[in-house]
Amino acid sequence: MRSPMRRLGVDTRYNLVAFVIAIPSFALMMVGFNAGVGTVVVWVGLPILSVTLLAARGFAEVQRHRLPQVLGRPVSRPRYRRAPEGAGWMRRMVQPLADGQAWLDLLHAVIAFPLAIIGFVLTVVWWAVAVGGLTYPLYGWILSNIEGNQGLPELLGIGQGYIADSVVHVVLGLLCAATLPVVVRGAALTQAGLARALLTGVAELQERIEDLTEGRAAAVSAEAGALRRLERDIHDGPQQRLVHLAMELSRAQRQLQKDPEAARATLSQAITATRETLDELRALSRGIAPPILSDRGLAPALAALAGRCIIPVELDVQTVDRYTAVVENTVYFVAAETLTNVAKHSRAQMCTISLIRAGDVLLLSIGDDGVGGAHVAKGHGLAGLADRLRAVDGELVVSSPAGGPTLIVAEVPCG
Repeated sequence: MRSPMRRLGVDTRYNLVAFVIAIPSFALMMVGFNAGVGTVVVWVGLPILSVTLLAARGFAEVQRHRLPQVLGRPVSRPRYRRAPEGAGWMRRMVQPLADGQAWLDLLHAVIAFPLAIIGFVLTVVWWAVAVGGLTYPLYGWILSNIEGNQGLPELLGIGQGYIADSVVHVVLGLLCAATLPVVVRGAALTQAGLARALLTGVAELQERIEDLTEGRAAAVSAEAGALRRLERDIHDGPQQRLVHLAMELSRAQRQLQKDPEAARATLSQAITATRETLDELRALSRGIAPPILSDRGLAPALAALAGRCIIPVELDVQTVDRYTAVVENTVYFVAAETLTNVAKHSRAQMCTISLIRAGDVLLLSIGDDGVGGAHVAKGHGLAGLADRLRAVDGELVVSSPAGGPTLIVAEVPCG
């Protein structure tokens, strides 16, 4: 019960305070705008309009501060344009006139006024009827004893007297009490929705563009890093083995005429080196895009990954659905890289992997009982994972205090 009552109290306060703010806001905006437009021909209107827009910005900031109470989440803050460095007093004075968000603040102050009135009236009436109706039996006998007083039941032709009045008022009180949360919540959301659209809509769009830009840069950086690692691994591994294999075969070719037994031994070593090179190439290919992932999905791929880890791994996969290739590749890449880091640096005795779906998000959790100290600072292995996730609008959360344990959670949108 505490949560619905708290919600009702927050929405009620929001509606009542919105009306109190809307009265001076609407009055100042209308007076300032009309006075500024009416005197702009003699240049006096420009500073009046600028001051009006600055006042609108102040009222808008108050509204943005109150929005999280109703919406339940933080809202974006717009970045107002500033006059260039070294601009004269005239340019600084009229700078608000060139800011689109300032005009949206003014528009909100005007449009929000009738909504604030409606929200205030609905809130006060519903609360008054609910409280007054439910408590009518406590004071109704006083009204019933007033000579000539006609109660609501008598006016409606239902009946008269204390009993009839109490029944009708209690029923009305119950109806209003039952619909009070819906009515008050609806009024609050209507006003908050308008405020969000006009006061934070542009800022949210700008933040989204910046996130996409950062995600693209992160994707490019992650792919470049992956290519560099692949090039290094090939150069340090299979390439060196192939060079050695070519030298061994050349030596065997020279030994065929002089010492067939030595040539046979050299060829045997070359075959062994060929198998090792193939195994290493398979390991590299599994790190890029293992066939089991594309053929059977995340659950079998993660099981195979856990089986190859040198540290015991407990696997808990609670989703067997197939997802887009980019989602599956990202989850697999994060799991593979994290397990590699665990094996190399954690000194852990046990590792756990959990994959669940929560709404439109896949949550990959990897924990170990090692020494801790993992973080996503640049230059460390987890920084590349964070970039890889940012490229798909995901997020990496790391909890790894010194001494352990470590918990890494990757959130990957899959909707």
